[in-house]
Amino acid sequence: MIRDRRIYARSASDDKAPIIALVTALDALHASKIPLNANIKFVLEGEEEAESPHFSQILAANKELLRAEVWLICDGPVHQSRRQQILFGARGIARLDITVYGAKRELHSGHYGNWAPNPAMMLARLVASMQDNDGRVLVDHFYDGIEPLSETEKRAIAEAPEIDSEVKRELWLGRTEGAGKSLVELLNYPSLNIRGISSARSGDQASNVIPSTATAAIDMRLVKGISPDQARSRVVDHIRKQGYFIVDHDPDPDTLMSHTRIAKVASRDAGYPAERTSMDLPISREVLRIAESARGPIVRLPTMGGSVGLYMISQSVGSPTIMVPIANHDNNQHSFDENLRLENLWDGIELMAALLAGL
Repeated sequence: MIRDRRIYARSASDDKAPIIALVTALDALHASKIPLNANIKFVLEGEEEAESPHFSQILAANKELLRAEVWLICDGPVHQSRRQQILFGARGIARLDITVYGAKRELHSGHYGNWAPNPAMMLARLVASMQDNDGRVLVDHFYDGIEPLSETEKRAIAEAPEIDSEVKRELWLGRTEGAGKSLVELLNYPSLNIRGISSARSGDQASNVIPSTATAAIDMRLVKGISPDQARSRVVDHIRKQGYFIVDHDPDPDTLMSHTRIAKVASRDAGYPAERTSMDLPISREVLRIAESARGPIVRLPTMGGSVGLYMISQSVGSPTIMVPIANHDNNQHSFDENLRLENLWDGIELMAALLAGL
């Protein structure tokens, strides 16, 4: 559906937009008889949203075929200022599900309230202990090992457009976290987020019970220097320090009655680390030069806030990776009403044509 100069459709922006832009740009160059300066290889990886479970194997089996001077990754959005941005890395990710336990079944809150522990309350206190009121993660050693930014990367962050005030208005936020740091600055730190929490029922389905379990799904966005295993281990250690006995499966009755607090901690997947390409490489400067010739002043940043498995490419084939997104920042990816601004599509075709012909 097209409305207000936007295409509304599933995966319109993530990730049909750059695919259409790439093939349209290539078709236009061919029709205009404009030659390519380099050999171009297209890799369409269809399992990215599922953590790319087979991509490393494919890369390892085709090292020579897929080795290149640079990989251009066309995922993600343009800058919130609507200016084109070029990103030289992406954060990694690690995920955990935490379940805490009460009685073997839901209990009547009148008959057992004040006596039987409430897992929802227990979980609320547990996850609240992981972060202060300004968003700083309180898990011991959570920030240890962060690889410092280069002077070029620090300068790029300082030169990025100020968008925090406008984004606050756009999102109806009365405040932000980060102790005064900007959004762009904070993308270069690891984060801990509750991506979902559940216990019993709410709304019209709520009943007067003490829940028997409560579960929180957590994701951690990682930066260079912190592995998924390190991040998960630090959170598990924090849970243990709050007095919880840790299990990796649903506890049996004997286990439940032998410990005052039990938490099942499960990893849904292995996750993956962050990756970052030096902004000082000749190929990095060349990509920026060509992008600016097509789109004007470019926002250049060391890291994208989202997570993409760039490390697989650098580790398997040894090629640098640079991200060239085209979708609008307000595209609602991973949610309802996902959309693509038509202007972003036209701009993206122009940018892709310049890169395909210029590199």
